[in-house]
Order: sequence, then C-alpha cells, then structure tokens
Amino acid sequence: MQITAAILDRIGDPGPYAETRPLRLAQVDLGEPQHGELLVRIDAAGICHSDLSVVNGDRPRPMPMALGHEAAATVMRAGDPKSRFEAGDRVVLAFLPACGHCASCGSGHGFLCAPAAQANGAGRMLRGGHRLREGSGEVFHHLGVSAFATHAVIDERSAVKVPGDIAPEIAALFGCAVLTGVGAVLNTAMVRPGESVAIYGLGGVGLSSLLGAMVAGAEPIVAIDPFPWKRQLALELGATVAVDPSEAAAAIAAVPGGGVDVAIETAGKAEVLVQAYRATKRGGRTVTVGLPNPAEMLSIPAVSLVGDGKTLAGSYMGSSIPSRDVPRYIALWRAGRLPVDRLLTSVSPLSEINRLMDELASGGAIRQIVTP
Repeated sequence: MQITAAILDRIGDPGPYAETRPLRLAQVDLGEPQHGELLVRIDAAGICHSDLSVVNGDRPRPMPMALGHEAAATVMRAGDPKSRFEAGDRVVLAFLPACGHCASCGSGHGFLCAPAAQANGAGRMLRGGHRLREGSGEVFHHLGVSAFATHAVIDERSAVKVPGDIAPEIAALFGCAVLTGVGAVLNTAMVRPGESVAIYGLGGVGLSSLLGAMVAGAEPIVAIDPFPWKRQLALELGATVAVDPSEAAAAIAAVPGGGVDVAIETAGKAEVLVQAYRATKRGGRTVTVGLPNPAEMLSIPAVSLVGDGKTLAGSYMGSSIPSRDVPRYIALWRAGRLPVDRLLTSVSPLSEINRLMDELASGGAIRQIVTP
C-alpha cells in the first residue's frame, strides 16, 4: 500500500529547519506485514530529541530513513493468523523489539537485546530486510517503528496493547519519554523513599524522571535546566527546587550529606554527565539516559569509583520491559500519580514536522505530537 511518511535523505543539514526542510513528506510503498509483524495506522507520534539527533547528525543512521519512534497506533492487520493482536487493537509502540532468545533477553534484560540493537542501528526490521520503498530504492526504518507516517509495519514485539479510551496523544508519550524517564528512576537507579535526587535536563525524559522520582518518594528533588519555563513546570510537578545550571553546585551543596543519592543525566552531553557525577555523594548512583554524539568522551577521576564507592550506570529505554512497564505506568497515570499529560506541548499535523524540529532544538518544547 502507499503511505505518506517523513523522509530524511541526509544528516547534518543546518537549521532553521523550517527553511532548509531536511524532512520531506513523500508517498512511499509499505510492504505487507510478515509473520510476527503488524500493519498499524499511526494515530499520534511524539517528537523526541533522539529524532532531532538523527537530523542534526549526532546519531548517524543510514539514509534515506523514515523517522519517528514514539507513537500510539491502531492495529489494522497481523501477518500471522495466530497473532495475539487483532484488527482494532490500540497499541503503544516501543522502539526496541526484544527478540526473546538472546542472552540478554533470557536474563530478563530485553532492553539490551543485541539482535534488536543491531537491527535498529542498521535501519532494518528485526526479522530482516525493509518494508518501505520509494521507487526502486529501499527506505530505512527508524528504530523499527518509523512513526512519522500514516501507517507502519512493525514487529509484534514493538507493540503493547493499551486501553482504547486513552487519547492517542497521551498514549504515545508512554512509548519513549515515560518509559525511559520513569524507568531510569524506578528500574535503573531503584530510588528509595527519602533518597535525594538531582535531574539534569528537563525535556520529556527529564520531566518524566521527575515524575518517577515523585512516585518513588524521593526528597529532596533538585531540577536543573537553563530554561526558566521548564524550571517552573518542574516545580509545579513536585521538584523541591529548580535552578539554572550556573546555580546547580550551590543547590547540590545545600542537600544534606554533601551531594545527592541519585543524579539522573538526560541532556545527552558528556560535560553535563560529569556535572551529574560530581553532584552524586559518596556511595551514590549516577544514571545517564542521554545519548551524546559518539565523538564525545567522558573524563572523570577513575579513583572516585572505588574511593567514593560511586556507581555510574547507563540506562537504555529506562531498563524497561515495555509489556510490564507501560501498563503499570498507565495505571499510575489513571491514579493521578503520574501526570504525563503535563508534558504535552502541542498537537500539530505531520506537515509541520520541520518547524516543530526547530522548536525542539531551541528548547521551546517538552513533547510535541504530530498526527497524520
């Protein structure tokens, strides 16, 4: 079938993107879902900094690529007649379709699935090959989802069923921002009640981490970001204090114990990760979910890991199991304990995608949603 998708032909074009227009809406051919795959209609897709990082070249990917990886969708057809999914099912799409058979999956760490990571990096489907074509050429998939489109073929293992009464623009947020940010706090850092937390960067993932820290019962919570309006939102969502990066050292020094128990870095900058590590007290945990440019290197005193008993941990997809965590985060949202709707900045048509990338790049948005 023919669909409309936002295609990126090359990386690194300069902004403003509303003028240079690196993403173009194109009519492309979408193949049939194979065994273990689903044809879905995209109902809403969130714009994540990981999408922007492909556009600006921080996350190199094969081109041309159909972008987008955070979405809510409706199942149209399954490639397997015995599928657990059927037409009409509402689903949230997760960007890592864990294979279920590798060593990581077998040990309960599907978020580290090697075959899925390799497929995502190569821009192909987990079961091999591509389902998108433009003319005679293949179009690469973004993280197995390619959600900036009217429809997609995805692996069943990228889909999590959700109740049909959740608005698509809210459901989409659970596929990346919430899964990653809340998961970094609850799954990776395993924050305990009464522990102090600092969060560096207040985008969609950072504010989701703040919501996760609230659920965990953290106290105090220090939120750090250069944008005043994001700091104000952080305070409204429960942060104890919200400061500019220039004031972060003083705010951390005021925390009893000479640092925080847990520091969460979401900015995707090595220099910010160093700041988060320094803010972590002896015996504390530093967790990073940001994705810096691969050329960036991290420099910390090696002796501090042992001498101060610190832990530095990466958190991919919030160390989450989507089939387990998406439903429980939705339950927390329904209970009023995880107000993810406050993260929603705007809902716009897909045709506005380049302008929205500018808005995100300038720090003017938390989570923008596009609809076909």
